[in-house]
Amino acid sequence: MSFPTRIAFDDARRILDDVAARRRLPVEHVTLARAHGRVLAQPLAAMLPQPGFDNSAMDGFAVRHADLDPDGETSLALVGEQFAGRTVDLTVGVNECVRITTGAPLPAGADTIVIKENTRLEGDHVRVLQTPKAGQHVRRTGEDVRIGDALLAAGQVLTPSRIALAAGQGVDRLEVVRRPTVAIFTTGDELVEPGLPLRPGELYNSNRELLMGLLRADGYEPVAWPNLTDNPAAIDAGLRHAGHAFDVVITCGGVSAGEKDHIPALLQAEGDVHFWKVRMKPGMPVLFADGGRLGEALFLCLPGNPVSVLATWLTLGRTLLDGLQGRSEPRPRLRARLSTEWRKTHDRLEFLRGRLSCDDEGRLHVEPNPADGSHRMRAAADSDALIVLGEGEMTLEAGSAVDVLPY
Repeated sequence: MSFPTRIAFDDARRILDDVAARRRLPVEHVTLARAHGRVLAQPLAAMLPQPGFDNSAMDGFAVRHADLDPDGETSLALVGEQFAGRTVDLTVGVNECVRITTGAPLPAGADTIVIKENTRLEGDHVRVLQTPKAGQHVRRTGEDVRIGDALLAAGQVLTPSRIALAAGQGVDRLEVVRRPTVAIFTTGDELVEPGLPLRPGELYNSNRELLMGLLRADGYEPVAWPNLTDNPAAIDAGLRHAGHAFDVVITCGGVSAGEKDHIPALLQAEGDVHFWKVRMKPGMPVLFADGGRLGEALFLCLPGNPVSVLATWLTLGRTLLDGLQGRSEPRPRLRARLSTEWRKTHDRLEFLRGRLSCDDEGRLHVEPNPADGSHRMRAAADSDALIVLGEGEMTLEAGSAVDVLPY
C-alpha cells in the first residue's frame, strides 16, 4: 500500500485540510435570506457610518446642556417633536427643548437627552427634574462603525448578527462559498429500515438518520441513497453513480478488514486513498480517498458502529466539509473538569461520551459515560459532548482538566 495507514489523528486532520484546500468549492452570490450559516468568501468593509447620524438613545426631550441648572430644576419651552424617521427641520434654542423618541435624529442645537421619567409637562413647557450629564443618551455618528472599518472577514460563518451587520450597510447580497453536495450511504445485509419487521440477526438502520441529522444540523442538504448490500457489484455501481454527481460521498460500514468489507478494496483499485485507519477510538477503520475512476467526489468512509459514525463525523467529517468551504473559525472546543476518575487502558486517542454541567461558581464539569463501547448509542444519546483523551494509557483523577467537544 502506498497510502498512510494507522496514522495519528492529527495527521489525518492535516491530510483532510490539505486536500480540502486544493478542492475549495466555487463562490456564489446569495441574498441575505439565503446567507445564514454560509461561509463568507469576500471581506466586507463599512461603506456607511453606524449610526449614520446623531440620534437619541431614549424617549424624552432633546436639550442644550448649558441651559440646565446643575443643582436644581429647569423649565424649558417645548418647541416641537422629532420622532424616529425623517428629520424635521427643528432647532433647539436657548432655554428650549424638543420632544424626541428613541432612534430619532438629534435636532440642531441640542447635545443631551433628558429621559421622559425625569421630566414633568407643564402646558407648553417641560420641567427637568433631574439634570443628566452633558451628552447623556446621545448616540453619536459612527460610534459603532466608521467608514472603512473591517466588518466581516473571508472564512467567517455568517451568523444572524453578522448578516444584520451587513444589512445595516445596505448590502442585500453576499459572496459566499457554495455548500458541498453530500451523498449518504449505509451498507450491510443485516440492515432493515425502521418500521419493517426484523428477522433473527438483523438490525434497524439507525446510521442513516444519525448522519442525515448531523449534516442537516450543520446546514447541509444531504441525499440519502438506498442501503447497499454486501455485494461488490452493487457497491461499485452505487458509489460510482454518486461519485460523478456529488462533491462528497459519505459511507457507513464495510470499511474494516472483514470478508464483506468491500469498500477499501474498491477505492484502492479505482480511487486514490489518502489514508485508511486512524489511531482513534471509536472510529479507527475510517478511510479517506479521491474517487479517481469513481468520479470527482471525495469519499469519506466511516465505520458501521453508530458511536463511531458520531465521533468520526464530528471530528473528521466536519473538518473536511469546513475545509472545502474555507471556514477559518474553529469549531468550539471547551475545557472542563472530570467529575469522576477515569482510566484509559489503550494507546489510541479517544473520544469518550460525557455530559456537561456548570457549578454555582461558573466552573464547567463533564461526567464520563461508563458505557464506552462503540455500539452503545444510548450513551451517546444521554451525552452532549465528546471528551478528548490523548494518546497513551493514563489515569485521570476527578477534577482533571480535559478538552471537550460539545455536540
